[in-house]
Amino acid sequence: MNAAKIAVVCDSGTDVPAQFAAEHDVRIVPLGITYSDGVTLRAGVDITESEVVERFAQEIPTTSLPSPGDIKSTYEQIIADGYERAVVVTISSGLSSTNQTARMVAAQHEDFPIIVIDTLSIGVAAGLVVMAAVEMIEDGIPFEQLEGRLNALAKLTKVFFCVKDLKFLRKGGRIDAFTYRVGSVLNIKPIIWCDEEGFYRTYRKARGWERALKQEFKCVQEFAEKNVRSRLAVACTDASRCFESVEGWMREGVSNITEIVRAGISPALLVHTGPELVGMAVQPDWRSL
Repeated sequence: MNAAKIAVVCDSGTDVPAQFAAEHDVRIVPLGITYSDGVTLRAGVDITESEVVERFAQEIPTTSLPSPGDIKSTYEQIIADGYERAVVVTISSGLSSTNQTARMVAAQHEDFPIIVIDTLSIGVAAGLVVMAAVEMIEDGIPFEQLEGRLNALAKLTKVFFCVKDLKFLRKGGRIDAFTYRVGSVLNIKPIIWCDEEGFYRTYRKARGWERALKQEFKCVQEFAEKNVRSRLAVACTDASRCFESVEGWMREGVSNITEIVRAGISPALLVHTGPELVGMAVQPDWRSL
C-alpha cells in the first residue's frame, strides 16, 4: 500500500504489465469471454492469452464488460484492505461500457472517494495511463489533482496496432466490409488507432505485414517527437513475437525515450484482433508536462 492509501484499479483490457501491477498492488477487474456453451470466463484469470488463441480453431468467442458485482466487490475489497480513496482507470468509453459501469458503482460509495479515468484508449496505451496513475500517487500528487492530470495525459497517450488477419476485426464490427475485402485481396493492412473520442479508426495503411509494422512505428515516432520526453511501449502475442526488433527501431529512431515498456495482450482484446497482433504506444512523460 502506498503512503497516501490511494488504491489503483483497472480493467484487464488496459494491459498494464503484470509485474508492475503486482509490485504496486494494482487491482485488475477482468473482462469476460463467453463461448457458445454459455460459459463466461474471466480474462486473465480463468483463461489466458495462449488458451484463447488455441481455441480460435474451434470458435471465436464474444466478450463482455466486468459485471457491476465484480466491480463492487473490488471496491469493497480495497476498502477492507485499508485504502481510503481510489483511482479507477478503464479502457475507452468509446469501445466499452466498462467506464460507465465503474462510475455507476462508484456513485454508490458516497463515503469512499473514487475518481474514474477514461483512457480513450485500449491495450498497452491504457496500461501506460495506469502506470502514470501509480507514479503520480507515489510521487505525492494530491488526490484532488489526479483526475485533471490523468485526463489530460490520457488525451496525449496514443496507441497504434495492426494485425495479419482482418477477419477478427471484421467479425467484431471494428472495420467495414469494404475495408475487409480490399485489405484481404490486396494484402493491405490498416494501422488502427483510437481517435480523440476513443473510437477505433484507420490512421494509415500499408501493403504487406513488414511495411505495416514499419508504418506503425513511424506513427509512434511522429507523436514522440512532439514531446519533451516520451515513454514508449510495445505489445505482441506469442504468434508474432517482435519485442527485440521493435525496440531496436524505437531506440534508433526516437531520441527522447525515458522507458520502453513491454506488455502482453489481454485475452479479451485478442478476441477482436486475432492471434497475430502488434501494438505500439507513446506517452509524454507526465513530469515534463
